[in-house]
Amino acid sequence: MATAGKTLRFVTGNANKLREVKAILNGGKLTVESIDVDLPEYQGTPEEIARRKCLDAVDHVKGAVLVEDTALCFNAFGGLPGPYIKWFQKNLKPEGLHRMLVGFEDKTGYALCTFAYCEGPGKDVQLFVGRCDGKIVEPRGDNEFGWDPCFQPDGFDETYAEMDASVKNKISHRGKALEALKKYFGDH
Repeated sequence: MATAGKTLRFVTGNANKLREVKAILNGGKLTVESIDVDLPEYQGTPEEIARRKCLDAVDHVKGAVLVEDTALCFNAFGGLPGPYIKWFQKNLKPEGLHRMLVGFEDKTGYALCTFAYCEGPGKDVQLFVGRCDGKIVEPRGDNEFGWDPCFQPDGFDETYAEMDASVKNKISHRGKALEALKKYFGDH
């Protein structure tokens, strides 16, 4: 376990992800600084992808890193697009993601976040996973962050994009994964 007051080097070029991670960890013993390293896009399960990205980032940075992989999984598609959501969202936008399920009765899905942390070369990778079940809906709310407008978590009438950030951060896949990370570092 790490000591209190730790700074995590988070490998991301995504300003929205960085903002959410900082907001969720705000007030704790963990702080985050971003490092923008261009990592390959791997194929595999979310856990395999996060682990490989982490080891790649460790090789680039030659030290401790935190990486994240996010998946949006449609139950009607057996979990796809899953970890490949970045490319689907980029090309189809939230409107197209919703339209992908036309003709399918099952509109349920889940958002999955996997953080991977490694202390450095030769060290084990630690995984922290969070999941939020919900459904894929016609986009509503500001289209500022990926697929947020078309994901409505179970138990809520709002999409991620319509929610106040503090509510989203408490219930989201990313929030749940970061809670596990905070426990690992003794920051809970």
